Amino acid sequence: MNAGASSAIEAVLRRDRLMTLVALACACIAAWTYVGLGIGTEMPGTTMPDMEMPGMAMDPAMPMPWTGATFALMAAMWAVMMVAMMLPGAAPMVLTYAALQRHRRQAAPHDATLRFALGYLAVWGGFSILATPLQWRLDSLALLSPAMATANAVLAGGALVVAGAWQLTPLKQGCLVRCRSPVEFLTRHRRSGPFGLGLRHGLFCLGCCWALMLLLFVGGVMNLAWIGAIALFVLLEKTVPGGPWLGRAAGAGLILWGGWMLVTAA
Repeated sequence: MNAGASSAIEAVLRRDRLMTLVALACACIAAWTYVGLGIGTEMPGTTMPDMEMPGMAMDPAMPMPWTGATFALMAAMWAVMMVAMMLPGAAPMVLTYAALQRHRRQAAPHDATLRFALGYLAVWGGFSILATPLQWRLDSLALLSPAMATANAVLAGGALVVAGAWQLTPLKQGCLVRCRSPVEFLTRHRRSGPFGLGLRHGLFCLGCCWALMLLLFVGGVMNLAWIGAIALFVLLEKTVPGGPWLGRAAGAGLILWGGWMLVTAA
């Protein structure tokens, strides 16, 4: 291969990587914009409005009934929030997959990369559908504030202990290793189609991070600073050299924090 052809191929690879990176950045910015604009709005279903109906005494602490529209709105909010929180951490895997597709001289590398990303996000979409009934149940028991944070110290402490303990398990560490090793993961599972490969990566990512998502109910699902802190931790745990040690240290800290809350609540 002559120098001119080699330079042309390198230029194509750089352009493809830039296009993929721009697409990921746009998706993340759009998702964070949606989440940011939603913060501060009243959550449907948290409390009854401060009003009185003729002949009826209203309890302002009584949860509002959920409807199908409420459920759909909350599920959509969770899904977009998962895109905002999880897609940045998956970016190295997506970029590596896009580069491998181009190196293999695939006819439509961007199409395959898109299907890979959609497979990954489908897993977190499924998680969102499961998280919404949990939110519904907690709200029906009057355990959530308008910011969707639990005011029950035992529940909050328990969530912290569970999340911290999961950080220290071998299963968590095994999932984290696969999330941190794009080339090894893609080489090992190269026979899977793009969407199926994205699903597989999403399942490992879910195994890595599901317990951390429970912490949204501790600090508040509508607390932008708390959402950002968890998203930043997920990104660092997956990308920085000391990520596994950071995860273990955070796990120990969460257990101590949760244990202190449980003891003081007793």
